Amino acid sequence: MARPKPPEFDKQKTVAENRRARFDYHIDEKFEAGLALQGTEVKALRAGEATIAESYAEVKDGEVWLINSNIPEYSHGNRLNHEPRRPRKLLLNARQIGKLFGAVERKGMTLVPLSIYFNGQGRAKVELALAKGKQAHDKRATIKERDWKRDKARLMRDRG
Repeated sequence: MARPKPPEFDKQKTVAENRRARFDYHIDEKFEAGLALQGTEVKALRAGEATIAESYAEVKDGEVWLINSNIPEYSHGNRLNHEPRRPRKLLLNARQIGKLFGAVERKGMTLVPLSIYFNGQGRAKVELALAKGKQAHDKRATIKERDWKRDKARLMRDRG
């Protein structure tokens, strides 16, 4: 008997989304990772100020790091504020880290963050995807398919 599928991630409040990643990459597998944050970073995230458009993740020394994500300084943070573009550690278990490391090393895949959100318990999480880059012709096919779906929906709505 097959193992039941785990439930989809419990996204209560999405803070930042990387919409470009779904266009630039073939998404293979998704992981949910915790974020190791400082106090002012959490407050800035709760205010909804973050960008992960140019960010990526890498496996280094048995740990996964989120690189180039921007969480701007908290407005009331005084001298204890954080650095906006510092590398942030992602919290995954050892089996997941090994799987990601093997895929990145052997298969030439990339770790791309898809979104940062708060779950039901109020913890900051990152939806991380194991992805492979698309070629130019793949991107054209994606655009063509998206346009056809939009036209089809318009026709169905008009004819009714």
